[in-house]
Amino acid sequence: MQAAVKNDFVSVKDYLAAEEKSATRHEYLGGLIYGMAGETRDHNQISQNIAFALRQHLKGGPCKLYISDIRVNFHLHDDEYYYYPDIVVTCDKRDNDKRFVRHPKLIIEVLSEGPERVDKREKFFAYTSIPSLEEYILVAQTGREITVFRRANNWKAEKTTAAKANVAIN
Repeated sequence: MQAAVKNDFVSVKDYLAAEEKSATRHEYLGGLIYGMAGETRDHNQISQNIAFALRQHLKGGPCKLYISDIRVNFHLHDDEYYYYPDIVVTCDKRDNDKRFVRHPKLIIEVLSEGPERVDKREKFFAYTSIPSLEEYILVAQTGREITVFRRANNWKAEKTTAAKANVAIN
């Protein structure tokens, strides 16, 4: 479960400088910094399997895929956010920063027991505010369930529970 590192406002500049030196990843939510829990082996394996399949799908195209250590940066209302999604895909040429993506097309989160609520609610509302985002996918770790949210479908949840189901990524 995430816990706030500081209760005082931290500037983006100070957050980014501290993150460069930190062995632990932290997310930045409008001035507050939250430490991230470490991944389990299952979480890591699921993320890698998805990334491998997705990389094959994207091969030869303009899109780039990043896992775990690349942040998504965006503004929500007047606040700036930096999240570390499990997988992010960008097809936007403006995304040329070495540490983060500002124009994601697809974000995938593998659900973990503690922060699952954050991925399903907080991050859902935050991510779906990003104009370039077309799909947000939640992958269950404990069962065979994938939930896909698509902008084209007004962010309505599409759940897949079959053991060998295919999910079409647009």
